[in-house]
Amino acid sequence: MTQQTEPASSSVSPSVRSIWFDRRELEQILWAYGKLVAEGECRDYAIGAFRDHAAFCMHKRTSDAPTWTVEKWPELARRQGAYSLTNASGLILKRGHELGQVLRFFDKRRFDVVD
Repeated sequence: MTQQTEPASSSVSPSVRSIWFDRRELEQILWAYGKLVAEGECRDYAIGAFRDHAAFCMHKRTSDAPTWTVEKWPELARRQGAYSLTNASGLILKRGHELGQVLRFFDKRRFDVVD
């Protein structure tokens, strides 16, 4: 008597949906990133979509850890705000309900060097 087994693919849970940035959000993020590239603060980026959040990482150098990371956490939308901006050490620099408000962190002239 032989025992029949189901294929491995049928035992895997249904496809898990990932969280993504929508087009409007990406336009805002890429505008801020472009400004940082023009100022010489960033040279590379990476986008990640995970089951519980989306991340846009901005790198000063390709081989370095991300200098800034913009994250979208929909589960925090009603509490602290779905969007956050963190630095390379993981410190949350800004958090809010609207992405534009979080990205205003880069509007400050914090990159100007006084001789």
